[in-house]
Amino acid sequence: MAERIDAEIINADAIQLYSDLNVLTARPDPADLARVPHHLYGVADGADGWSVGRWLRAVTPLIDEIQGRGRAVVVVGGTGLYFRALTVGLADAPDVSAEARAQAQALFDAEGEGPFRMRLARLDPAAEARIARNDRQRLLRALSVAIGTGRALSDWQADTSPALPPALWRGLVLAPPRDALYARCDARVETMVAAGALDEVAALAARGLSPDLPVMKAVGFREMAGCLAGSHDLAFAIAATRQETRRYAKRQSTWFRNQTPDWPRIEAVETQAQAAALFSLWP
Repeated sequence: MAERIDAEIINADAIQLYSDLNVLTARPDPADLARVPHHLYGVADGADGWSVGRWLRAVTPLIDEIQGRGRAVVVVGGTGLYFRALTVGLADAPDVSAEARAQAQALFDAEGEGPFRMRLARLDPAAEARIARNDRQRLLRALSVAIGTGRALSDWQADTSPALPPALWRGLVLAPPRDALYARCDARVETMVAAGALDEVAALAARGLSPDLPVMKAVGFREMAGCLAGSHDLAFAIAATRQETRRYAKRQSTWFRNQTPDWPRIEAVETQAQAAALFSLWP
């Protein structure tokens, strides 16, 4: 790509920010890093949880700096809220009371995630749809905002202005057929295990970090950590990680289909075909 458009790559994947998980998050390998400059990969410690706001504050001046050197910027990744913050804007809801937070916590503890999600869906269906499975922190945040302010967190977040004016960027979505995508997901898990994902998980688990930190929610971490703790064998961990990876891919596909319906889609599966399609769409 760099040979064609003289570009630099910026990460927009919330978990690839962290230095703790290189293999498990499929960060760019040394060959990729040598071909073109990459930014915001592995720049944060797992104990230092980044928010979407912090990423936006880091990426905006970085884009300006790269473009100021006459180079194109390609922002890549799978965290939809990062793209939304950059292209639509980000608005923080006001702080909610301790009572509202405690009420949301009590409901989650009493009901469990399934019923809690149903409750949240009645108050903020957009938030419920985009928040990943097992993301207790964001579920509690969304419901506490709805309870404490009487307004959905999604409504607060929609009250924004874009960090990048629409004339300055173009969005593209890689959208291969589902069967091919799921096959890639399954193969990816095997590759990660062979490349040392278990060692990474063991090192991170040994740090004893809070389970609410973003890095601890990496797809596959819980399954691999359970294997290392003796809760199940490696075959089970691989199968469960494959399933969670496919679920995550489905959520990503749904999010981009709903939130970016006007962005062109590239349905090619192989890398060279994807690149050819990209160049054909590049202005």
